[in-house]
Amino acid sequence: MQHPPITRKLHGLDHLRAFAITFVFLFHYNVFSHPNWISTIGSFGWTGVDLFFVLSGFLIAGQLFSEESISLKTFYTKRVFRIFPAYFFIVALYFLFPYLRERDTLPPLWKFLTFTQNMGLDLKNTGAFSHAWSLCIEEQFYLVLPILIIFFRTYHLSKIAPWFIGSLFLAGFGVRLYCWMNFYLPATTDTWMVWYKWIYYPTFSRLDGLLVGISLAAIKERLYKYSTPLLIAGLLVLAGAYILCEDENLFNESIFGFPLIAIGYGCIVAAAASPACFLYKHGNVLTRSLAALSYALYLSHKIVINVTQKIVSQWGIDKNSTIMFVICTLTCLTAAWLMRLLIEKPFLRWREKILLH
Repeated sequence: MQHPPITRKLHGLDHLRAFAITFVFLFHYNVFSHPNWISTIGSFGWTGVDLFFVLSGFLIAGQLFSEESISLKTFYTKRVFRIFPAYFFIVALYFLFPYLRERDTLPPLWKFLTFTQNMGLDLKNTGAFSHAWSLCIEEQFYLVLPILIIFFRTYHLSKIAPWFIGSLFLAGFGVRLYCWMNFYLPATTDTWMVWYKWIYYPTFSRLDGLLVGISLAAIKERLYKYSTPLLIAGLLVLAGAYILCEDENLFNESIFGFPLIAIGYGCIVAAAASPACFLYKHGNVLTRSLAALSYALYLSHKIVINVTQKIVSQWGIDKNSTIMFVICTLTCLTAAWLMRLLIEKPFLRWREKILLH
């Protein structure tokens, strides 16, 4: 979702951010009335969030690794002014105007204010703005990562950092297995909701992408010369993950799917960040623009699709039609552009003034 500004040279990451938000958009469009082809193309779109996790780990960790002395005040100021304004604007819309919601009920407000909505999320009974779960994980990540890096540097523990990251990655398998055995299998009703609550949404189950991104940031220069093999490997791994995760509620998908997807996208991110890769060399105004809108689009798209379908269907246009999809896409892009112009950019300018002083 939200990342530090991407420089002109990192065209490859623009392409990936644009792909990620497009993939997520197609997947979430399935929640609403949709043409049949959306289900086919967007069925694997949930993994776009995993790509965002890898990108976040790669970019944020890379930024922190490059700083000799990390200023927590500066880091948190940047994150607050980048993330909070647009996020809390959407939270306010959800709570103040129930008509806008794609589902009837919301989790308690305090869970959104503390970025803990993803923990214990009951998708069946409090499903509105459910996609904020990934933002909660990223915020928790932003809170903890710089403190951990400072700790490891202060106590000269850098040599064990790779073991620490590897241990967390491996622990994810055990955590998901435990949740599968103790929560999912014993459930007799609403097993899909239990799966989302204990395996898909919680932070302790979804660290794979962030950990892969952090690892890449630590060794990226060594990987740049392997951009082509990495790109091919990433595509092959994702192809395997697509086959494995055809039904994400099954055992193999639940235990092994997330890390496999993280590794696949990690290979592609490493390739796209390499100066030798064609994705890095060639920019595109479309992907650059879509990447810039990705955060606002991610936050707002369910509200906009819901309202657009309610209004436009009254004009005689079928909610399940491709024409409706095109109209919804245009209204979503327009809303994201307005959020970018009226909320994100003013706060980013304010942030720069504060940091200069």
